[in-house]
Order: sequence, then C-alpha cells, then structure tokens
Amino acid sequence: MIESNLLQHLKIVSEEEKLLLEGEKNVQKSLYTNEPDFVVDSRKMLAWGKLIDIRPHTRFVHFPAHKHNYIEMIYMCSGSTTHIINGSSSLTLHTGELLLLNPNTSHEILPAGMDDIAVNFIILPEFFDRVLIMLEEKNALRDFLIGTLRPEKNVADYLHFQSIDILPVQNLIENLIWSLLNSQPNRRGINQTTMGLLFLHLLNHTDRINVNDSSQYGQHLVFTVLQYIETNYRTAELTEISGRLRMPAYAVSKTLKKYSGHTFKQLLQTKRLNQAAFLLSTTALPVEDIIALTGYDNTSYFHRIFKEYYHLTPRAYRIKNAKTAF
Repeated sequence: MIESNLLQHLKIVSEEEKLLLEGEKNVQKSLYTNEPDFVVDSRKMLAWGKLIDIRPHTRFVHFPAHKHNYIEMIYMCSGSTTHIINGSSSLTLHTGELLLLNPNTSHEILPAGMDDIAVNFIILPEFFDRVLIMLEEKNALRDFLIGTLRPEKNVADYLHFQSIDILPVQNLIENLIWSLLNSQPNRRGINQTTMGLLFLHLLNHTDRINVNDSSQYGQHLVFTVLQYIETNYRTAELTEISGRLRMPAYAVSKTLKKYSGHTFKQLLQTKRLNQAAFLLSTTALPVEDIIALTGYDNTSYFHRIFKEYYHLTPRAYRIKNAKTAF
C-alpha cells in the first residue's frame, strides 16, 4: 500500500474531475490531443524537455478508446480500475498492480470511483536509454520485455504484473512517484536509475504476469522458456522445458515462434553466444574454457557460428573489446 500522505495528495480532485462531478458527461479531448483520432499526445502531457511525468487517472467518467504516442505505465495505488484492451480483452487492475502498455495498443477505462487511485506514468522512449545500460548483458528475456514498450517492436500489446506483494517493486514505484511530484537536483538520473532497478526486479518476477487472459498466456509461456534458458543455458533442452510445462515439444516450439519470432534453438544459441562474448570481453579465460562454459563441445562449430553472429573470430572480438575487459 502506498504511503498515506502521498495517497492523500493523489486523491485530490482535479479541475477536470470537478467538472465531471458537476455534470459534465465526457472527457475533454482537447486536454489530451489536437488530432481528430484520439491519440493522447505526449506534447500535451509532458512539459518541454521532460522525458517522464505522472498524472493521476481521471475518475468519474468512462475514458473512451484511445492510443498514446508514448509509453504508458499504470500503477494502481488504491481501489481498482477496469481496462479494455484492443476492444476485446478486459482486465481489472487491483491495488499494487502494474500495467505496461505498448503505444500502438487501443485502451479504454471504465469509470473509477473516488477511492480508485491510479497513477499514469507518461514516458518517452528515450528515457529508457540509461535503463537499458543498467540491464547489463544482452539477453532474450530483457529484449522481450523492453520490446513490449517499444512501438517499433510490436512484441506484445500489454503486460499486467500482479505485483502487490513484491516489496521492492512497491518501494521503487513509490520512490518514482515521490520524485516526480517533488523536484530535486539530479532527478532525471535518479528516476532513470530507479526505473532500471524496477525493471531488474520485474525480470525476476515474470511468474507474476497475469495469465488469466488468454492473450497473455503465450507471452507468459515465452517468458517461462526464456527464464529457463537464462539459468540453464549450458544444458538446456527443449524436451526438458516441455516436460516441465507439460506440453508437447512441438506446441512449445509453435508458441515460441509465434510470440518471440524465434525457435528454441535460435534463442538458446543467442544466449550462449552472448554469454561467450561477455566472458571474452570481461575475463582472461582461455577461449577453450569459454566454449565449455557456454555449453559447446565442438570447438570448430563454436568458432564458425560465433563468427557468423559477430562477424569476428573469438580472438578478434576479445582484442576489439579489450578496453572494457577485466
């Protein structure tokens, strides 16, 4: 539960909400866009030069279907709100839960009451540049999550995290809200670092993605497989994860290809090669040891696929990246 003084501040009735309580029937679209299509415009939502800001969700009215030209993250501080995604999927966001929306997603919200307090984070893609650096080593799980937030990726329409009892997530979101409400020195760096920490924790809790909605099931399965690859890349096999999921291997493969665009073999190979590159650039381990550590037992095969992927031999890759090594 969000800190009480902060919650009381967020509950203050806005000028727009006062008009709704006085009898206005619809949202004022001019507050959100100047375009005929209802695409909420970041230029209306963000002061010039800002990459991120927040605003409490407008209560007491049905918020009609709209899209955004920015990334939206919604956090439910208290109560609940019901969201309709792409005109068909319905989900209810409860206290402590988080919703991440792709900019291309059509989104509408049913009327919220006085105590239904949601905070909308309005975020430009550039804000995530430092966040991506914080996530360190490139991996498929990170790319899948970040792809959800990038309009050019179109990986997923939304992610719904049932995160009410994940204390670090709650604390980090509250810190972000406080920071954005209270100007302070170095706030951009602080906010980007806080968001990076938040994403690191969310990567550890992909099991909390809501799978009650069928449109989320495939995405959740992909996360499960990617998490398995991340932690078992040396020995990972499709038959093993299929057995854990109690699904035929062909069904897992088909779902992976549909939602990630890659086969199990491709995802596993990408992880192994990325790990090899990481070890080459950050350790003095012999190449032969790195080959074994990343799950390969055929040296010539490893050299061939590494060069195909990075367009450099392992030795040349190490030399090129020596300035960042050990």
